Amino acid sequence: MIVTVGNTKGGVGKTTIALNLAIARAMAGRDVWLVDGDRQATALTAIGIRSELDRAPSIACAAYPDGPTLRSQVLKSREKYEDIVIDAGGRDSTALRAALVISDILLVPFQPRSYDVWALNDIAALIDEARSVRDDLRCFAVLNGADPGESSTDNLEAAKAVMELPQFDYLPTPLRRRKAFANAAGSGLSVLELKPEDGKASDELNNLILHLFR
Repeated sequence: MIVTVGNTKGGVGKTTIALNLAIARAMAGRDVWLVDGDRQATALTAIGIRSELDRAPSIACAAYPDGPTLRSQVLKSREKYEDIVIDAGGRDSTALRAALVISDILLVPFQPRSYDVWALNDIAALIDEARSVRDDLRCFAVLNGADPGESSTDNLEAAKAVMELPQFDYLPTPLRRRKAFANAAGSGLSVLELKPEDGKASDELNNLILHLFR
């Protein structure tokens, strides 16, 4: 399974989600490769910190910010891993475009703000292009950094707007603004590994994984 976490808008939490997905799948016994397609190489840095801490499970990680290189390397290695998670940078890049045409799933995080929702039109256009090549690409949108509470007006309005875009299936599995996600990622960890555990953050991540990989 090749999963790309991507959006043409930056600052929506792609790297944190990609890191959490990769580690969670590895903790579940899957053979996982995390591919960093962002020139900032934040995911690669996080995995480097994880390696220095000698945390298990270890996560294989490589950085390919160039689209043709990313495509060739992932296709060459796809039979070696059960899951490949690609962290694509927050812009319309060759790496993002390459990832879209080789992925089984695209997960698009967005925040409950008007400009985040408006920006989804840009990635929606890229999805249309990718589906002309890969018509079985499944695309999901997930609310990240969601406001606390089930009845947040901003959350509900953002979700409603996304559900009107035909390119996406909206996942009812929001990740809320929790320090646990940032604290874990800064140490190359998943929220599932934090001690003491943030049960709510772990539940949110597990719920997302359940819907994404079913």
